[in-house]
Amino acid sequence: MSDQKLDISEDAVYDALRECYDPEIPVNLVDLGLIYDVKIIDDWVGVKMTLTSPGCGMSGMISQAVRNRVMRIPGVKDADVRIVWQPAWSPSMMSDEARRKLGINA
Repeated sequence: MSDQKLDISEDAVYDALRECYDPEIPVNLVDLGLIYDVKIIDDWVGVKMTLTSPGCGMSGMISQAVRNRVMRIPGVKDADVRIVWQPAWSPSMMSDEARRKLGINA
């Protein structure tokens, strides 16, 4: 079985991350613009992301939820989530649909 390799795609990772939410905002992390980068090396996935505020007390819970969800992607054996603050997040990073859902005009 060890010679059977599952290709992990960036699309699969982003699709999985669309199931992760900031508990205070009813929009997924991808549409909020919080996911800055995804790296895939063999069966390892790294996610670089930010939060809407550096003072967010939910950072540990959110990053753990992201890691847990990525680990459920077939073929992923390890995952790391790094929270960064540069560039600083702003509402302009949200998708059009997210802005509509939250009633924010672009």
